[in-house]
Amino acid sequence: MIVHYTEKYLLNPVHRITVNLVGLGGTGSQMLTCLARLNETLKALGHPGLHLKAWDPDTVTSANLGRQLFSPADLNQSKAIVLTSRINRFMGLDWEAHPREYNGGEPANILITCIDTAAGRVALSEHVVERKTVEVIKRPYYWLDLGNLQKTGQAILGTVNNISQPKSDEHTTRATLPNVVKFFPRLRKIKEEQQGPSCSLAEAIRKQDLFINSALAQFGATLLWKLFREGMIRHHGFYLNLDTLQTNPIPIK
Repeated sequence: MIVHYTEKYLLNPVHRITVNLVGLGGTGSQMLTCLARLNETLKALGHPGLHLKAWDPDTVTSANLGRQLFSPADLNQSKAIVLTSRINRFMGLDWEAHPREYNGGEPANILITCIDTAAGRVALSEHVVERKTVEVIKRPYYWLDLGNLQKTGQAILGTVNNISQPKSDEHTTRATLPNVVKFFPRLRKIKEEQQGPSCSLAEAIRKQDLFINSALAQFGATLLWKLFREGMIRHHGFYLNLDTLQTNPIPIK
């Protein structure tokens, strides 16, 4: 069996694990809640928990209501500020909102991307590189990307820095996991127009089914939970199909 053992620092850090969550739309807004739950559980187990920075330049529109975690009172306000302020009040956190584009300039231990376009992923990949010289609280280790179409989606968990693996007589280990751009190299060749905002919830649902984002976020958060709780993973991603109600894991190779 081929496995990947979790970076040691994530399991026993001196400080809280730093997380950059990029994109707070359908999937990102759901992922933020999942990460808050993960944080509370880690702290209950004696772990320092997470410190998160949420990045999104967009404001809330009427098309976001229902499918994303916004209410009519949030209209025309910053997605990053609305969601981060709400989760901070609810959970007693001090997470940070950044209502602007993430350009890779502020690294974190874990990067989570919930963005719309292939071009955006390719652009970010140029900044997701090894930074062994930065202080450990900012040193990047993993990049989790979540993406979807109307009724299908996928998540890919890749490594950034090489993750030292213990010797094992039982398993074959992998120190490196391909990130989303390396796993899907055709992303570099996709020619796409920037997705425009939907004008209504009905139009948004034609693009993305009502529960695809929340299902994707739950499974994606489970990947992270396995990293922390079990200290190893056998799969570094999955494919999700709500039309057939199937989930297929992506084994480590």
